[in-house]
Amino acid sequence: MTIEPQHAHIVGTGLIGGSLGLALRERGWQVSGSDQDAAVAERAVSIGAIDRVDTGQDVDITFLAVPAGDVAGLAREALAHGNGVVTDVAGVKSSIVAEVDDPRFVGGHPMAGSEQDGLDGAVATLFEGATWVLTPSATTDDDAFALVRAAASSLGADVITLEAQRHDRLVAVVSHVPHLTAATLMRVATDRAEEHRALMRLAAGGFRDMTRIASGRPGIWPDVCAENRGAIVEVLDQLIAELTDIRSIVDQTDRDALIDRLTAARAARVSLPARFADPEQLSELRVPIADRHGEVARVAGLASELDVNLLDLEIAHSAEGDRGVLILLVETLLAERLQGGLMAQGYRPSLRPLQ
Repeated sequence: MTIEPQHAHIVGTGLIGGSLGLALRERGWQVSGSDQDAAVAERAVSIGAIDRVDTGQDVDITFLAVPAGDVAGLAREALAHGNGVVTDVAGVKSSIVAEVDDPRFVGGHPMAGSEQDGLDGAVATLFEGATWVLTPSATTDDDAFALVRAAASSLGADVITLEAQRHDRLVAVVSHVPHLTAATLMRVATDRAEEHRALMRLAAGGFRDMTRIASGRPGIWPDVCAENRGAIVEVLDQLIAELTDIRSIVDQTDRDALIDRLTAARAARVSLPARFADPEQLSELRVPIADRHGEVARVAGLASELDVNLLDLEIAHSAEGDRGVLILLVETLLAERLQGGLMAQGYRPSLRPLQ
Protein backbone atom coordinates (compact mmCIF):
# COMPACT_ATOMS: atom_id res chain seq x y z
CA MET A 1 0.00 0.00 0.00
CA THR A 2 1.49 3.31 -1.05
CA ILE A 3 0.80 6.25 1.20
CA GLU A 4 0.52 9.91 0.41
CA PRO A 5 2.03 12.39 2.90
CA GLN A 6 -0.50 13.31 5.57
CA HIS A 7 -0.65 15.08 8.93
CA ALA A 8 0.85 13.29 11.91
CA HIS A 9 1.09 14.30 15.54
CA ILE A 10 3.81 12.98 17.85
CA VAL A 11 3.41 12.94 21.62
CA GLY A 12 6.87 12.67 23.16
CA THR A 13 9.72 14.16 21.14
CA GLY A 14 12.62 12.12 22.45
CA LEU A 15 14.72 9.57 20.56
CA ILE A 16 11.86 7.62 18.94
CA GLY A 17 9.45 10.55 18.60
CA GLY A 18 12.13 12.83 17.21
CA SER A 19 13.27 10.18 14.74
CA LEU A 20 9.66 9.62 13.65
CA GLY A 21 9.23 13.32 13.03
CA LEU A 22 12.46 13.62 11.03
CA ALA A 23 11.60 10.57 8.92
CA LEU A 24 8.01 11.62 8.24
CA ARG A 25 8.91 15.22 7.37
CA GLU A 26 11.63 13.94 5.04
CA ARG A 27 8.84 12.11 3.20
CA GLY A 28 6.62 15.18 2.93
CA TRP A 29 4.40 14.75 5.98
CA GLN A 30 3.18 17.67 8.04
CA VAL A 31 4.17 16.89 11.63
CA SER A 32 3.09 18.55 14.85
CA GLY A 33 4.26 17.50 18.27
CA SER A 34 4.16 17.92 22.01
CA ASP A 35 6.22 16.86 25.00
CA GLN A 36 5.79 17.01 28.76
CA ASP A 37 8.96 19.13 28.73
CA ALA A 38 8.09 22.24 26.70
CA ALA A 39 11.77 23.00 26.11
CA VAL A 40 12.28 19.59 24.46
CA ALA A 41 9.31 20.17 22.16
CA GLU A 42 10.65 23.59 21.14
CA ARG A 43 14.05 22.07 20.45
CA ALA A 44 12.35 19.45 18.27
CA VAL A 45 11.06 22.33 16.16
CA SER A 46 14.53 23.89 15.96
CA ILE A 47 16.16 20.69 14.65
CA GLY A 48 13.37 20.02 12.15
CA ALA A 49 11.82 17.00 13.89
CA ILE A 50 8.38 18.68 13.97
CA ASP A 51 6.86 21.65 12.19
CA ARG A 52 5.26 23.14 15.27
CA VAL A 53 4.16 22.49 18.83
CA ASP A 54 0.43 22.01 19.33
CA THR A 55 -2.16 19.65 20.82
CA GLY A 56 -2.65 17.49 17.73
CA GLN A 57 -6.22 18.26 16.72
CA ASP A 58 -7.59 17.06 13.34
CA VAL A 59 -4.64 14.85 12.41
CA ASP A 60 -4.62 11.63 10.40
CA ILE A 61 -2.43 9.68 12.82
CA THR A 62 -1.08 10.22 16.32
CA PHE A 63 2.10 8.47 17.46
CA LEU A 64 2.49 8.09 21.22
CA ALA A 65 6.24 7.94 21.86
CA VAL A 66 5.97 7.83 25.65
CA PRO A 67 6.70 5.28 28.41
CA ALA A 68 4.45 2.22 28.44
CA GLY A 69 2.66 3.26 31.62
CA ASP A 70 1.50 6.52 30.03
CA VAL A 71 0.19 5.11 26.74
CA ALA A 72 -3.33 4.00 27.65
CA GLY A 73 -4.40 7.32 29.19
CA LEU A 74 -2.91 9.39 26.37
CA ALA A 75 -4.43 7.08 23.75
CA ARG A 76 -7.92 7.46 25.19
CA GLU A 77 -7.43 11.22 25.29
CA ALA A 78 -6.27 11.38 21.65
CA LEU A 79 -9.13 9.16 20.49
CA ALA A 80 -11.68 11.30 22.33
CA HIS A 81 -10.43 14.57 20.81
CA GLY A 82 -10.10 13.58 17.15
CA ASN A 83 -11.17 11.22 14.39
CA GLY A 84 -7.70 10.06 13.40
CA VAL A 85 -5.85 6.81 14.02
CA VAL A 86 -3.73 6.40 17.17
CA THR A 87 -0.72 4.13 17.63
CA ASP A 88 2.14 3.81 20.10
CA VAL A 89 5.76 2.67 20.24
CA ALA A 90 5.93 0.99 23.68
CA GLY A 91 7.90 -2.23 24.15
CA VAL A 92 4.98 -4.03 25.87
CA LYS A 93 1.56 -4.47 24.34
CA SER A 94 -0.87 -6.76 26.20
CA SER A 95 -1.95 -4.38 28.95
CA ILE A 96 -2.16 -1.42 26.56
CA VAL A 97 -4.27 -3.22 23.95
CA ALA A 98 -6.57 -4.51 26.70
CA GLU A 99 -7.05 -1.01 28.14
CA VAL A 100 -7.57 0.80 24.81
CA ASP A 101 -10.41 -1.09 23.14
CA ASP A 102 -11.08 1.23 20.23
CA PRO A 103 -11.21 0.41 16.48
CA ARG A 104 -8.93 3.39 15.72
CA PHE A 105 -6.13 2.27 18.05
CA VAL A 106 -3.34 0.07 16.68
CA GLY A 107 -0.71 -1.12 19.14
CA GLY A 108 2.83 -0.80 17.78
CA HIS A 109 6.45 -1.41 18.70
CA PRO A 110 9.32 -0.31 16.43
CA MET A 111 12.31 -2.35 17.58
CA ALA A 112 14.87 0.37 16.99
CA GLY A 113 17.10 2.38 19.25
CA SER A 114 20.37 4.17 19.68
CA GLU A 115 23.20 4.40 22.16
CA GLN A 116 22.54 8.14 22.21
CA ASP A 117 19.84 9.30 24.57
CA GLY A 118 16.80 11.49 23.86
CA LEU A 119 16.44 13.97 21.05
CA ASP A 120 20.23 14.13 20.58
CA GLY A 121 20.10 10.60 19.13
CA ALA A 122 17.18 11.23 16.75
CA VAL A 123 17.88 10.41 13.09
CA ALA A 124 15.59 10.04 10.08
CA THR A 125 17.10 6.63 9.26
CA LEU A 126 16.46 5.01 12.65
CA PHE A 127 13.69 2.70 11.38
CA GLU A 128 15.31 1.59 8.12
CA GLY A 129 15.68 -2.19 8.27
CA ALA A 130 14.19 -2.34 11.78
CA THR A 131 11.35 -4.67 12.73
CA TRP A 132 8.13 -2.82 13.55
CA VAL A 133 5.54 -4.99 15.31
CA LEU A 134 1.83 -4.19 15.11
CA THR A 135 -0.61 -5.80 17.55
CA PRO A 136 -4.16 -5.11 16.36
CA SER A 137 -7.09 -6.62 18.23
CA ALA A 138 -10.18 -8.33 16.85
CA THR A 139 -12.00 -4.97 16.83
CA THR A 140 -9.30 -2.96 15.06
CA ASP A 141 -10.56 -1.14 11.98
CA ASP A 142 -8.92 -2.50 8.82
CA ASP A 143 -8.28 0.93 7.33
CA ALA A 144 -6.70 2.11 10.59
CA PHE A 145 -4.43 -0.92 10.62
CA ALA A 146 -3.53 -0.44 6.95
CA LEU A 147 -2.66 3.23 7.51
CA VAL A 148 -0.32 2.51 10.42
CA ARG A 149 1.27 -0.38 8.55
CA ALA A 150 1.81 1.72 5.44
CA ALA A 151 3.29 4.58 7.46
CA ALA A 152 5.74 2.25 9.22
CA SER A 153 6.69 0.53 5.96
CA SER A 154 7.28 3.88 4.26
CA LEU A 155 9.97 4.60 6.87
CA GLY A 156 11.90 1.50 5.78
CA ALA A 157 10.75 -0.83 8.55
CA ASP A 158 9.89 -4.52 8.19
CA VAL A 159 6.36 -4.68 9.60
CA ILE A 160 5.04 -7.87 11.20
CA THR A 161 1.74 -8.53 12.95
CA LEU A 162 1.46 -10.42 16.24
CA GLU A 163 -1.18 -11.00 18.87
CA ALA A 164 -0.35 -8.73 21.81
CA GLN A 165 0.35 -11.46 24.37
CA ARG A 166 2.55 -13.35 21.91
CA HIS A 167 4.49 -10.15 21.25
CA ASP A 168 5.18 -9.74 24.96
CA ARG A 169 6.36 -13.35 25.34
CA LEU A 170 8.69 -13.03 22.35
CA VAL A 171 10.21 -9.66 23.24
CA ALA A 172 10.93 -10.98 26.72
CA VAL A 173 13.29 -13.43 24.98
CA VAL A 174 14.83 -11.19 22.32
CA SER A 175 14.82 -7.79 24.02
CA HIS A 176 13.90 -7.53 27.69
CA VAL A 177 15.94 -10.38 29.19
CA PRO A 178 18.97 -9.67 26.94
CA HIS A 179 18.99 -6.09 28.25
CA LEU A 180 18.79 -7.25 31.86
CA THR A 181 21.47 -9.86 31.17
CA ALA A 182 23.80 -7.29 29.60
CA ALA A 183 23.28 -4.97 32.57
CA THR A 184 24.04 -7.83 34.97
CA LEU A 185 27.19 -8.81 33.08
CA MET A 186 28.35 -5.19 33.25
CA ARG A 187 27.75 -5.29 37.01
CA VAL A 188 29.94 -8.40 37.30
CA ALA A 189 32.66 -6.80 35.17
CA THR A 190 32.53 -3.58 37.18
CA ASP A 191 32.88 -5.48 40.45
CA ARG A 192 35.85 -7.41 39.09
CA ALA A 193 37.40 -4.25 37.67
CA GLU A 194 37.70 -2.88 41.18
CA GLU A 195 40.05 -5.80 41.91
CA HIS A 196 41.79 -5.92 38.54
CA ARG A 197 42.34 -2.48 37.03
CA ALA A 198 43.35 -3.93 33.66
CA LEU A 199 40.01 -5.72 33.14
CA MET A 200 38.20 -2.97 31.25
CA ARG A 201 41.22 -2.49 29.00
CA LEU A 202 40.81 -6.14 28.00
CA ALA A 203 37.13 -5.66 27.13
CA ALA A 204 37.44 -6.24 23.40
CA GLY A 205 34.88 -6.84 20.64
CA GLY A 206 32.94 -9.79 22.03
CA PHE A 207 32.36 -8.26 25.44
CA ARG A 208 31.48 -4.89 23.97
CA ASP A 209 29.01 -6.48 21.53
CA MET A 210 27.32 -8.49 24.29
CA THR A 211 26.94 -5.52 26.62
CA ARG A 212 26.25 -2.73 24.11
CA ILE A 213 22.51 -2.67 24.89
CA ALA A 214 23.28 -1.99 28.56
CA SER A 215 24.06 1.58 27.48
CA GLY A 216 20.37 2.16 26.68
CA ARG A 217 18.24 4.63 28.62
CA PRO A 218 17.44 3.17 32.09
CA GLY A 219 14.27 5.24 32.56
CA ILE A 220 12.07 3.10 30.27
CA TRP A 221 12.81 -0.20 32.01
CA PRO A 222 10.80 0.05 35.24
CA ASP A 223 7.58 0.36 33.20
CA VAL A 224 8.64 -2.39 30.79
CA CYS A 225 9.49 -4.81 33.59
CA ALA A 226 6.32 -4.00 35.49
CA GLU A 227 4.04 -4.39 32.47
CA ASN A 228 5.72 -7.61 31.22
CA ARG A 229 6.73 -9.06 34.58
CA GLY A 230 5.31 -12.55 34.04
CA ALA A 231 6.98 -13.20 30.69
CA ILE A 232 10.30 -11.69 31.82
CA VAL A 233 10.44 -13.77 35.01
CA GLU A 234 9.61 -16.93 33.04
CA VAL A 235 12.48 -16.32 30.59
CA LEU A 236 14.86 -15.36 33.41
CA ASP A 237 14.05 -18.68 35.12
CA GLN A 238 14.84 -20.55 31.89
CA LEU A 239 18.07 -18.59 31.43
CA ILE A 240 19.13 -19.33 35.01
CA ALA A 241 18.46 -23.05 34.44
CA GLU A 242 20.50 -23.03 31.22
CA LEU A 243 23.36 -21.20 32.90
CA THR A 244 23.26 -23.77 35.71
CA ASP A 245 23.53 -26.54 33.11
CA ILE A 246 26.45 -24.89 31.31
CA ARG A 247 28.15 -24.31 34.67
CA SER A 248 27.90 -28.05 35.35
CA ILE A 249 29.29 -28.87 31.91
CA VAL A 250 32.28 -26.57 32.44
CA ASP A 251 32.83 -27.74 36.01
CA GLN A 252 32.86 -31.40 34.91
CA THR A 253 35.09 -30.67 31.89
CA ASP A 254 32.52 -32.38 29.65
CA ARG A 255 34.09 -31.53 26.29
CA ASP A 256 31.49 -33.34 24.15
CA ALA A 257 28.55 -31.65 25.87
CA LEU A 258 30.22 -28.27 25.56
CA ILE A 259 30.91 -28.76 21.85
CA ASP A 260 27.27 -29.85 21.33
CA ARG A 261 25.99 -26.71 23.10
CA LEU A 262 28.27 -24.34 21.21
CA THR A 263 27.64 -26.01 17.84
CA ALA A 264 23.86 -25.81 18.30
CA ALA A 265 24.13 -22.16 19.34
CA ARG A 266 26.32 -21.33 16.34
CA ALA A 267 23.89 -23.01 13.93
CA ALA A 268 20.93 -21.14 15.42
CA ARG A 269 22.78 -17.82 15.25
CA VAL A 270 23.84 -18.33 11.62
CA SER A 271 20.26 -19.17 10.61
CA LEU A 272 18.76 -15.93 11.95
CA PRO A 273 16.69 -14.50 9.06
CA ALA A 274 18.08 -11.73 6.92
CA ARG A 275 15.90 -9.07 5.34
CA PHE A 276 14.63 -10.04 1.90
CA ALA A 277 15.13 -7.31 -0.67
CA ASP A 278 15.07 -8.78 -4.20
CA PRO A 279 12.15 -7.17 -6.07
CA GLU A 280 12.50 -9.59 -9.00
CA GLN A 281 11.43 -12.59 -6.95
CA LEU A 282 8.05 -11.43 -5.70
CA SER A 283 4.50 -12.64 -6.09
CA GLU A 284 1.10 -11.07 -5.54
CA LEU A 285 -1.62 -12.74 -3.50
CA ARG A 286 -5.17 -11.44 -3.90
CA VAL A 287 -7.38 -12.45 -0.98
CA PRO A 288 -11.15 -11.80 -1.03
CA ILE A 289 -12.19 -10.75 2.48
CA ALA A 290 -15.32 -9.71 4.31
CA ASP A 291 -15.45 -5.93 4.81
CA ARG A 292 -15.47 -6.04 8.61
CA HIS A 293 -13.17 -5.16 11.49
CA GLY A 294 -10.23 -7.47 12.03
CA GLU A 295 -10.01 -9.26 8.66
CA VAL A 296 -6.81 -7.57 7.51
CA ALA A 297 -5.17 -8.04 10.90
CA ARG A 298 -6.18 -11.71 10.87
CA VAL A 299 -4.51 -12.29 7.50
CA ALA A 300 -1.40 -10.32 8.48
CA GLY A 301 -1.19 -12.25 11.73
CA LEU A 302 -1.39 -15.56 9.86
CA ALA A 303 1.48 -14.44 7.63
CA SER A 304 3.59 -13.76 10.72
CA GLU A 305 2.68 -17.16 12.17
CA LEU A 306 3.88 -18.78 8.95
CA ASP A 307 7.09 -16.68 8.86
CA VAL A 308 6.06 -15.00 5.60
CA ASN A 309 7.09 -11.36 5.34
CA LEU A 310 4.48 -9.06 3.78
CA LEU A 311 6.46 -6.60 1.69
CA ASP A 312 3.34 -4.62 0.85
CA LEU A 313 -0.36 -4.67 1.69
CA GLU A 314 -3.27 -2.87 0.07
CA ILE A 315 -7.05 -3.00 0.59
CA ALA A 316 -9.34 -2.72 -2.42
CA HIS A 317 -12.80 -2.00 -1.04
CA SER A 318 -15.82 -3.08 -3.04
CA ALA A 319 -18.02 -0.28 -4.32
CA GLU A 320 -21.02 -2.47 -3.58
CA GLY A 321 -21.70 -4.99 -0.87
CA ASP A 322 -19.63 -6.00 2.12
CA ARG A 323 -16.65 -7.59 0.38
CA GLY A 324 -13.18 -6.40 -0.52
CA VAL A 325 -9.87 -7.71 -1.81
CA LEU A 326 -6.64 -7.72 0.16
CA ILE A 327 -3.58 -7.44 -2.12
CA LEU A 328 -0.37 -8.84 -0.61
CA LEU A 329 3.18 -8.71 -1.97
CA VAL A 330 5.37 -11.59 -0.77
CA GLU A 331 8.54 -13.48 -1.64
CA THR A 332 7.75 -16.03 -4.37
CA LEU A 333 9.50 -18.87 -2.51
CA LEU A 334 7.07 -18.43 0.41
CA ALA A 335 3.94 -17.45 -1.51
CA GLU A 336 2.51 -20.96 -1.73
CA ARG A 337 3.04 -21.45 2.01
CA LEU A 338 0.89 -18.40 2.74
CA GLN A 339 -1.63 -19.35 0.07
CA GLY A 340 -2.03 -22.80 1.65
CA GLY A 341 -2.37 -21.32 5.12
CA LEU A 342 -5.04 -18.93 3.93
CA MET A 343 -6.97 -21.70 2.20
CA ALA A 344 -6.85 -23.78 5.39
CA GLN A 345 -8.54 -20.84 7.15
CA GLY A 346 -11.33 -20.69 4.57
CA TYR A 347 -9.95 -17.91 2.33
CA ARG A 348 -9.74 -18.27 -1.45
CA PRO A 349 -6.55 -16.45 -2.48
CA SER A 350 -5.26 -16.19 -6.04
CA LEU A 351 -1.52 -16.12 -6.70
CA ARG A 352 0.58 -14.73 -9.53
CA PRO A 353 4.29 -13.92 -9.87
CA LEU A 354 5.14 -10.31 -10.66
CA GLN A 355 7.69 -11.45 -13.25
